Amino acid sequence: MPKSLISIHDFTKDEILHILDVAKEFEANKTQPILRDKVVATLFFEPSTRTRLSFETAANRLGARVIGFSDAGNTSVSKGETLKDTIKMVSNYVDIIVMRHPLEGSARYASEVASVPVINAGDGANQHPSQTLLDLYTIKQTQGRLDNIDINMVGDLKYGRTVHSLLQAMSHFSPKFTFTAPDELKMPQEYKDFLTSKGIPYQETTELTEGLNNTDILYMTRVQQERFTDIMEYEKVKNCYSLIASMLAGARENMKILHPLPRVNEISQDVDETKHAYYFKQAENGMYVRMAIIAYLLGYK
Repeated sequence: MPKSLISIHDFTKDEILHILDVAKEFEANKTQPILRDKVVATLFFEPSTRTRLSFETAANRLGARVIGFSDAGNTSVSKGETLKDTIKMVSNYVDIIVMRHPLEGSARYASEVASVPVINAGDGANQHPSQTLLDLYTIKQTQGRLDNIDINMVGDLKYGRTVHSLLQAMSHFSPKFTFTAPDELKMPQEYKDFLTSKGIPYQETTELTEGLNNTDILYMTRVQQERFTDIMEYEKVKNCYSLIASMLAGARENMKILHPLPRVNEISQDVDETKHAYYFKQAENGMYVRMAIIAYLLGYK
């Protein structure tokens, strides 16, 4: 069975570090058409702008051709075709599949029926491993290291798949965590138990201002309306945090603000002009990291 990337746990610590090294090489030399004879499928059963465009650009820069769809509404899925049949069919055409799907577990299932590697570009509130790898790349780029980083995760820690995956990946590198969230959106117990089992310290707060001055990475997240079943619950918490530039006066020199984007109201526009803002560069890094993932899974790097 070909190697896939469904969860961050599919890569060992050494493989993670290898991907980051290869991504750095791609950042230095953006166009390397080593996959000229390959075809990459991007199957997006759920809307996405950044992730899809960055995977497609990554494939193009590697010289591969891209096929796929960005909306399942115009495909045979709308006629009732099963995920299994879609994946089996596409496997016959391409060398690797990049898939985003709203259902948790769908990507793992796809990797079990596909005859080519599958990259999970997000399955519901579950995992988003390529985002995690670009987050690690960005942390290393801004801090010069991955070890012993103070990370403050803010916002939707209950449904946010990016924070769940990042927390698991960082567990290799002795971090310290602060979790800033309203009670309704707290980090689920299973992830706190995971940290406890690894001896990794964390603290929880509901106040954004509490953890701003003693952190290296401020990881902001959007409260995702699409993950809520109860619209009243969403309305109650949607604007629970809003970071404005004046709040950063006491922040560490090296502190950088990351965000998986898109942002809504949780980071004010005036933060963009500060030396701490790094989320647009973070999004750019996604392309290099995804080039590295595709090349690695196809056996080229």
